[in-house]
Amino acid sequence: MNCPLLTIKAAAKLITEGGVLAYPTEAVYGLGCDPLNKDAFQQLLRLKQRPLEKGVILIASSIAQIEPFVKLHNQAWTEKVLASWQVLNQPVTWVLPATDNVPEWITGGRNTVAVRVTQHPDVMALCNQLNFPIVSTSANLSGEDPVTTMEACCKAFPALAIMQGNLMGISAPSQIWEAQTQKRLR
Repeated sequence: MNCPLLTIKAAAKLITEGGVLAYPTEAVYGLGCDPLNKDAFQQLLRLKQRPLEKGVILIASSIAQIEPFVKLHNQAWTEKVLASWQVLNQPVTWVLPATDNVPEWITGGRNTVAVRVTQHPDVMALCNQLNFPIVSTSANLSGEDPVTTMEACCKAFPALAIMQGNLMGISAPSQIWEAQTQKRLR
């Protein structure tokens, strides 16, 4: 395997310098970058061959990191969203109303943004080191199956560095729910 393996500290440095990173999540490997760095985001989309209109997920280590990006409080569904992020080994992504702080390239041109508070200890540590959420999209070419091993990730994206760590052993990517309609999207 030729992909550089990075510590959490080195991964945070790469992201702050405008890089794109591969990293383990709860169930699959992900690709991520600083959500406010348009150049890094465009590089991620090119690597993944993903259309801008699809939007991406932001993952964070805490609700506080997500709050600048979403209209979370005082909504009929707020309590359900917050409670879902406390359930162990059941990652849930929520599509929530976006604030004006969310760039159009993250939302795919919608007025909503998909967010998750991760339970993955290494990703939590990365977001804590950065003090902001990161983009999260599965490490695969658009339309292909997500990769579940470091080797497959390196083969699919040989130019990317991979943050050291392991998947959490969850069998499927996070569920995605639309908060306002309470509909499951994935």
